[in-house]
Amino acid sequence: MADTFLDKVYGATPPENVCELYDAWAPSYDAEVTENGYATPARAAKALAQHLASRDVPILDYGCGTGLCGVALQNVGFKVIDGCDISTQMLARATDKAVYRTLDRVEFDAPPDIAPGTYAAITAIGVMGAGAAPISLLDGLMSKLAKGGKLVFSQNDLARKRRGSMARIHEHLDTGSATLLHAKVGPHLPGINLKSTIYILEKN
Repeated sequence: MADTFLDKVYGATPPENVCELYDAWAPSYDAEVTENGYATPARAAKALAQHLASRDVPILDYGCGTGLCGVALQNVGFKVIDGCDISTQMLARATDKAVYRTLDRVEFDAPPDIAPGTYAAITAIGVMGAGAAPISLLDGLMSKLAKGGKLVFSQNDLARKRRGSMARIHEHLDTGSATLLHAKVGPHLPGINLKSTIYILEKN
């Protein structure tokens, strides 16, 4: 497809334009990513289900967008899901899906204003990378987990190539602040020949 929002979001979008871009994309987001075979939310939800025994614990879907990850989490049995995003228009679409207990707006690349341990797991699918938040957000999200909490996030092929992305992940592992439970490459947007890696880090 020519001149799609996927083209725009993976371009060099300055941070101050990200919210505006996602607000404009909201009405057509689901259709565009579905047309391209968007597979990462379902892969992430299934991976989390393998590492989190209870389906009743609260989960935060950070950068929830229109709610596709929330739907995927619900589909594997999770019952208590909250969401947050920078885009009010994306949040409006997420509300329509009726899978979230609460939905809140957050500032660009800022961790949620919550006490550590509020959630058993935080998902951040498609949140850190080109056209989105920097990998430094990883530190803020990890700080909101208690010991044993899980951070589930994705890095597509473009994000993994960005300077510092893999170093930030390895810093948490090398210092012993987190344990790697899952790292698997798979389809992301097959329609544009893009893959992603799903990671699950457990807070130590």
